[in-house]
Amino acid sequence: MADHLLDHVRPHLDRSTEERIAYIQAPRWIGHQVALTAHERLAELLWRPPSLRTRGLMLVGPYANGKTMIAERFAVGHLRTAEQQRVWVVQTREGAGLAHFYGSILQALRAPTGSSRDIGRKAEQVDHLLDRLKPRILIFDEFHNALRGRARDVEAVLAFLRRIGRQFDISPVLIGEVAVYDFINQTAEMATRFDLHAVPRWQYGEEFLALLDSLEGALPLAFASDLSDEPLARTIFQLSEGLIGEVVAVVIAAAVAAARSGVERITKFGIEELHYIPVSKRRRPPVRSNLL
Repeated sequence: MADHLLDHVRPHLDRSTEERIAYIQAPRWIGHQVALTAHERLAELLWRPPSLRTRGLMLVGPYANGKTMIAERFAVGHLRTAEQQRVWVVQTREGAGLAHFYGSILQALRAPTGSSRDIGRKAEQVDHLLDRLKPRILIFDEFHNALRGRARDVEAVLAFLRRIGRQFDISPVLIGEVAVYDFINQTAEMATRFDLHAVPRWQYGEEFLALLDSLEGALPLAFASDLSDEPLARTIFQLSEGLIGEVVAVVIAAAVAAARSGVERITKFGIEELHYIPVSKRRRPPVRSNLL
């Protein structure tokens, strides 16, 4: 019994239902090949020799596809082993303009931002912190937020990315949707500064089935669900639309329902009972009309 579970997961079967549900719902790292390769490319940036013209990296793909988790996992792993923090994650703020952009950086570097919108003062503060902290990598999550302002502000942001390589030996990493790729490749000068690592939607195939097997092994249900078998795998794929965040959401919701009901396995019927609505259908009139 429980041969379908990973060794470190089996002991959780002896816990209460609520404890198991809390474990099922906890965030988890999924080390698929795209994520592992991204970590290798980030490590190359971290350990590269000094340069006056640093190269950066774009992690580009659709929403809910694990880009942020890839970056945060790398940053946390570095922090656990490093004597000095050299990787910082900037949550790029929503809202146009340089004040928002510099504010994002100051917040990530744990600096007081105040209410001032003096862009020159914020820029000086950022420069001072970069010179003192000496980061090797700045990761800008949801970087597409910085590209929604006036053309001159966007150009100033891109100029900042160029300057930090020359002045502070920093490699910028840009995480976002395809708009990031489009902006960076508008000019050859910027295109030569950034490599691309795509984080695309999953295709239905052996890698997707292996993903389901790894998820099943991590969820403490008493009986095997055989998630990678047809038609269960196909159902999960269709509901998730190839987005890893949605794959995990569907499987986790079904696992919680299975634990609460006592069925102790995920079934096609159990997933259908969730009435899970794929992302692409959530704005359609029949769905919205049920809210009125």
